[in-house]
Amino acid sequence: YAAGSRYLSLIGGVGLSFYDWYCDLPPSSPMTWGEQTDVPESADWYNADFIMMWGSNVPQTRTPDAHFMTEARYKGSKVVVVSPDYAENTKFADLWLSPQQGTDAALAMAMGHVILKEFHVDRPRPYFVDYLRRYTDMPMLVMLEPHEQAWTPGRFLRASDLTGAMAQTAKAEWKTLAWDESGRLVLPQGSAGFRWDGSQRWNLEDKEGLTGAAVQLALSQMHCRDAALEVCFPYFGGVRHEHFQHTEHAAILRRRVPVRQVILGDGSQVWVASVYDLLLAHYGVERGLEDAACAHSYDEDLPYTPAWQEAITGVPRAQVIQVAREFADNAEKTRGRSMIIVGAGLNHWYHMDMNYRGIINMLVLCGCVGQSGGGMVALCRPGEAAAADRLAASGLRSRLEPAAATDEWHFLFLCPYRSVAL
Repeated sequence: YAAGSRYLSLIGGVGLSFYDWYCDLPPSSPMTWGEQTDVPESADWYNADFIMMWGSNVPQTRTPDAHFMTEARYKGSKVVVVSPDYAENTKFADLWLSPQQGTDAALAMAMGHVILKEFHVDRPRPYFVDYLRRYTDMPMLVMLEPHEQAWTPGRFLRASDLTGAMAQTAKAEWKTLAWDESGRLVLPQGSAGFRWDGSQRWNLEDKEGLTGAAVQLALSQMHCRDAALEVCFPYFGGVRHEHFQHTEHAAILRRRVPVRQVILGDGSQVWVASVYDLLLAHYGVERGLEDAACAHSYDEDLPYTPAWQEAITGVPRAQVIQVAREFADNAEKTRGRSMIIVGAGLNHWYHMDMNYRGIINMLVLCGCVGQSGGGMVALCRPGEAAAADRLAASGLRSRLEPAAATDEWHFLFLCPYRSVAL
């Protein structure tokens, strides 16, 4: 491992985690959570009521653990297998989805589109909304930057951007901001700055960071917006490739996002949008903003609808809609006991982190991560077994030690999928 990470550094690579030098385990895990596959033991599979084996041929590659999956199925858990080929685990499936190799991110994005539309926009589920408020960066505000008569997402709005008590707090440049339900700009505790400012207020509680008072964060600015602006999102599905089916869509998608205006400490004004609103626009979910670039039907050929993914993955749109609905419905009724077992089959592509990010979004939007019987299950956790002195020899130890505790939210502010064959 030390030799591999050293080689990566010498050729200009960036080692954010143990996974980055060989990518047999998901780099998206430390990218999203700041730590490496903090996953449940295999015995917890038995507690799941809906299991997806996605790129993981459990009976062959995780033979000692496979009995937990079969026992869960015998007790009544539904099993869905996502695999291009008819593998050993497919015979355990209640439903088998067979996407074209390397197109898993498109499949996950389409399922996320259905989950957002039906379980967040049309009829928001209280459990999902509460989970996103408490454990994700969805309420956090992002400043927008002008771009070719439209706007692009910039960086998080920080306490250091303002004046007064918020700006004067220690580590203000590492503390993010959000609106509460009354429309007041607040500094919620739990962001990276609270980890290091000595206040001992870095736990994810529904409290304001300055006073410790209870606060309920607003996910969306939809009903208190000052305007709805066109925001640009990159799209890579239109790139022609010999191994993948491209689609006829522009390289930049412009979609309307509800925004509010904030006055910064230097007197300038900026538009801000919540991560939640940006995510909904990115997925192309119509919310009543009269946006022709967002889908009004699952049959529209717009990124990232079930119909759109069908041309790329080959999976029938009806199956995508069915699995997404059942996955989310089970998570709502069981408070997060929907699980996705992932494997190295998703990793062996360029930009493979987007495969996992689409899956992680599904789990977080349904409140599954951190729940017994729910969440993402990767292969194992070998990174934590590496001896510290060996890590020090590679120069990586000093970079890894603080990383596990800096970002405690699920950071979902991301770009769309792209998988390219090796």
